Amino acid sequence: MIEAKNLTKRFGSLMAVDHINAQILDGSVFGLIGTNGAGKSTFLRMLSGVLKPDEGSVTIDGKEVYENVEVKSRFFYISDDQYFFSNSTPEQLMKFYMGVYPKFNKNRFIHLMDSFELDRKRKINTFSKGMKKQVSVICGVCAGTDYLFCDETFDGLDPVMRQTVKSIFIGDMEERNLTPIIASHNLRELEDICDHVGLLHKGGILLSKDLEDMKLNIHKLQCVLVPGMNVADLKTLDIIHADARGSLCTLTVRGTREEIEARMEQYHPIFAEIIPLSLEEIFISETEVAGYDIKKLIL
Repeated sequence: MIEAKNLTKRFGSLMAVDHINAQILDGSVFGLIGTNGAGKSTFLRMLSGVLKPDEGSVTIDGKEVYENVEVKSRFFYISDDQYFFSNSTPEQLMKFYMGVYPKFNKNRFIHLMDSFELDRKRKINTFSKGMKKQVSVICGVCAGTDYLFCDETFDGLDPVMRQTVKSIFIGDMEERNLTPIIASHNLRELEDICDHVGLLHKGGILLSKDLEDMKLNIHKLQCVLVPGMNVADLKTLDIIHADARGSLCTLTVRGTREEIEARMEQYHPIFAEIIPLSLEEIFISETEVAGYDIKKLIL
């Protein structure tokens, strides 16, 4: 388990990360959402021991990360700013990482490079941005580490490649309990892969919740009420947001599916149906309750 306690980083007068407390459980996908400048990259760099916290600590299974070679061998960090040795090839990069990560899987690296149609002997500085990201991801999953830190990893990848990378992550989670930590400014990119999402704003975590818990306790309800009744009459429902278009009302309601259905039956609607909420809709609802407009923060 990764644990950040009171984690803080300043750059001069700028508070980049502001006293963050977070726990990342093994075998789950933790999504870190935030706009550019919210502190995502700084947070990941402290998790990976690249930056030393000004205050607080970050540990993996109780051991400090910073300047701890043993702990650092347990994760691979894919930076948003791609860096490769001058004039190096993927094959040379593979040999370097084999000396750093004892579990590096050479055969898998060759297989994935061939599957992605990437030339192992071509200089990486001649690759496109998307191809460089693919090389980084391949190195990351082949390193055989327990954790994979991904900073805007899907940025620069086409839609098909994004889904391919997600499938690889999911496969490694099932086979060897890999724990990916993925930072992104785009909620939609993480919707189909994350178990837990944290919303980072101005260096602090504004909201951090398990997606399954959120989905179980907040729902979207579409209904057509009997003539003469309006949304204000639905007093037994915990309505977070309501929108009416003609006779069709779309409500975001807090509570379990069973509770909402039972309470709605009391009003004998002409039509009522509970439909799935997107990650974006869940976060909009949760942050509005906290007094924030996520549309201005993320979307």
